[in-house]
Amino acid sequence: MYKTYKVMLVPNNKQITRFFRMAGAARYIYNWVLAEQRDNYKNGKKFIRPFEMMKRLTKLKELQEYSWLNEFSRDLLNQAITDACNAFIRFFERINHYPKFKSKRKSKPSFANKYNKIKISATHVTLEKISLSARQNKKIKNRIRLAEKGRIPTGEKIEYYNPRIYFDGLNWWLSVSVKVETNKMDLTEEGIGIDLGVVDLAVTSENKRYANINRTDIVIRLEKKLKRLQRQLSKKFEMNKVEGRMVITKNINKLKLQILKLHKRLRNIRLNHIRKVINEIINRKPRFIAMEDLNVKLMMKNKHRAKQIQRQCFFEFRNLMEFKCKLFGIKFILVNRYFPSSKKCSQCKVIKKDLKGWMRTFKCICGNTINRDYHAAINLKEWAINKFNSTY
Repeated sequence: MYKTYKVMLVPNNKQITRFFRMAGAARYIYNWVLAEQRDNYKNGKKFIRPFEMMKRLTKLKELQEYSWLNEFSRDLLNQAITDACNAFIRFFERINHYPKFKSKRKSKPSFANKYNKIKISATHVTLEKISLSARQNKKIKNRIRLAEKGRIPTGEKIEYYNPRIYFDGLNWWLSVSVKVETNKMDLTEEGIGIDLGVVDLAVTSENKRYANINRTDIVIRLEKKLKRLQRQLSKKFEMNKVEGRMVITKNINKLKLQILKLHKRLRNIRLNHIRKVINEIINRKPRFIAMEDLNVKLMMKNKHRAKQIQRQCFFEFRNLMEFKCKLFGIKFILVNRYFPSSKKCSQCKVIKKDLKGWMRTFKCICGNTINRDYHAAINLKEWAINKFNSTY
């Protein structure tokens, strides 16, 4: 299996300028491929494969108007072609929506590097064709410093996959995947059912509750500060309107940067809490972990709870839990989203159809009275046991 490492880069001013130029070239080629594919479809022709688009790019670079593309690595431009074609393929397979053009103002600056041409040490990373001179590319000063020492595994036998460099609005980051072996541990005979919710982040079938980090003092204080800054930014925009158009001033850019840093800090707090919860559950060495396949997209349509659901980061919780289970050899079971985990009595198996969302206690005609979330976790565990025993 593959493990992805993300490390912050510390480039100098010249390297930052080059990064933005490389990201701009990748965005230009991506949009060029989208335009070619759209024109081809309007003319009634078949989908153009990536290899054919690469041939067209070679001819395009021979023109005087597009000679500036020769400043960049061929692999960087070819990867942009592959990304654009894959976007169409995912659309044909009904995985994603129809691909859109990347905006220079709104899209995230990013580009790829050839997997066998990237060199990573404990402190630096060397990318392909950072400088226009082949002699300068070999110099030590053209290497990009890593913010964390020894974060990415290094060695002659280490192979890197899908290395990408992107800008999040504050810093440049390197993302690279490395093939790792599973660390199978000695598991217990017990399994765990996990019910995700809004009141508590997670409740297990052992009646272990993990608190909602969004209800802590630090998050509430930061969100109040975020609202205050957003109001200030809105007033600045209204004050600097000229003939109905917004004028971006230095003070507006300062406020934008403060808001961006605050958003990032809040996200880091939430993701750090999720990682701690998952690690604590994994350290119990369960035989399996059962979770419900939540329809988050439908849940977000509830205007009263959409923000609360969004802040819980259910998607990140599920993805990280699934990865950790694969890494340590734990069976991860995803329960059908239509299974009535909250409404089905865990004792008499009767389904209580009139259970409302605001009811936090489950009361059955058989006398079973239990917390709603704990009850759902028990049902998820029982569902997984039946599936586990019948399949394995």
